[in-house]
Amino acid sequence: MAATFVIVGASLAGTTAAAALRQEGFGGRIVLVGAEPHLPYERPALSKQYLRGEMPFEKMLVRPVAFYEEHRIETLLGVRATRVSPSERTVVLQNGEAIHYDKLLLATGARNRRPPIPGLDLPGVHTLRTVSDVDALREEIRPGRRAAVIGMGFIGCEVAASLRQESVEVIGVEPSPTPLSRVLGQEVGGVIAAIHREHGVDMVLGESVAAFEGTKQVQRVVTSRGHRFDCDIAVVGVGVEPEIDFLEGCGIPTDNGVVVDERCRSAVDGVYAAGDVANHYHPSWQRWMRVEHWQNAMQQGAAAARSMLGRLEPYDPVHWFWSDQYDFNVQCAGFRLPGDRLVLRGSLDRRGFVAFYVGDGRLHAAVSLNRAKDLRRVMPLIKARALVDARQLEDEGTDLRNLTPTSG
Repeated sequence: MAATFVIVGASLAGTTAAAALRQEGFGGRIVLVGAEPHLPYERPALSKQYLRGEMPFEKMLVRPVAFYEEHRIETLLGVRATRVSPSERTVVLQNGEAIHYDKLLLATGARNRRPPIPGLDLPGVHTLRTVSDVDALREEIRPGRRAAVIGMGFIGCEVAASLRQESVEVIGVEPSPTPLSRVLGQEVGGVIAAIHREHGVDMVLGESVAAFEGTKQVQRVVTSRGHRFDCDIAVVGVGVEPEIDFLEGCGIPTDNGVVVDERCRSAVDGVYAAGDVANHYHPSWQRWMRVEHWQNAMQQGAAAARSMLGRLEPYDPVHWFWSDQYDFNVQCAGFRLPGDRLVLRGSLDRRGFVAFYVGDGRLHAAVSLNRAKDLRRVMPLIKARALVDARQLEDEGTDLRNLTPTSG
């Protein structure tokens, strides 16, 4: 009998894996299980073009509607997996159906964190993870209304920018000293803060949200320092957590996600993971990491599919992602480490630069603002984990394409 491969998670990673299985010649049964009722779609536009009404949902689909039937990929949508039994090799769905698998890929992604903030369930308090979330938020967007954006990470910054472009007044509340300081550091984060202020975003930094207040609708935000700010709507973006509750007690190791090796394999035979839910071992960095970006979902989904078919190449990319805010494009690559020194090419003040994060003479990561080509040119240096000359990195007269890492 032909083998059955089940993919739990009709996500970018899951759908990419299903497509890769067919491309690699797998002729067995593929079952794609998704909790949302929609066909799999890409999420980056949710906080940008889709939120602003510039892109229809159909443009976000990972694959066209006809793709699944043409490639014999069964889709079970609008239904959650509730249990996995590795001993019986079954996935149990919330409707009671049990699906046998020969191999299983977990690609369930992540969900928004819901901190225990009083008033979080008030009407008008939104999160942003799914197309349904954005549809609900769009219903409340009107020029002149006031929105509180809680958490100025990448999603929060993109939402704030989109709301300002829709003439909504925005106040951003962030517990760190600057937006994105955990990822980019305070110097680069300060540039992001200045850009948002110049576009009319009121920034409340170094404070978290203690409560939302209102009667029938959210009316104000109360911060940890007791400040109160009126608002008509609020968007909470304080991070995500992996969707792994349905794996409790089944024996598949989890720790900040599904723990997998450099070939996307869990410690349980026949079980793999990819995308936001996978805490994968990176052989170049020699550590486990869980990455929540589009590029990782695309590449790791395909890598997991090849691993399921017995092709055991290690998955070791330079992780890369981007963010569009107003007329600015931010791109990041690599993995910034505590204690890294900032080496700058370009100007923070003039809003065109590449910031390099260097530790022990090695280039660990880089972030660019409107200089994407320069960032791509140093990605081989990041991947090599070899010694670099910081003076050449910051010298505008040095062609980054000509730099070669030195061993040591």
